[in-house]
Amino acid sequence: QVQLVESGGGLVQPGGSLRLSCAASGFTFMSYIMRWYRQGPGKERELVAAITNTGGITNYADSVKGRFTISRDNTKNTVYLQMTSLKPDDTAVYYCNAVSIVVNAMSHWGKGTLVTVSS
Repeated sequence: QVQLVESGGGLVQPGGSLRLSCAASGFTFMSYIMRWYRQGPGKERELVAAITNTGGITNYADSVKGRFTISRDNTKNTVYLQMTSLKPDDTAVYYCNAVSIVVNAMSHWGKGTLVTVSS
């Protein structure tokens, strides 16, 4: 059974940090590009960060560059999103997404974890 389970969300003050984790199971983790998306209140879902299957290449939305870092541990089937200098605009549900590099259009989603940035 394919599962992506996000954790690490919560309430944090502006300027604070959080690390999100996404644990994958039920598929060949190393054959997937991993992405973090977010959807804020009243906003569309947006791509935040992505990392290739080997971890060699990462990409970020302009809004988070220099503040967020995506990484993965293929021995633990887990992808991370380290978030620093958090702003109220970062408040959103953060979703983990896996995209296969082997099977066209194969994609899996987690259920999300809520991050609230507020004083």
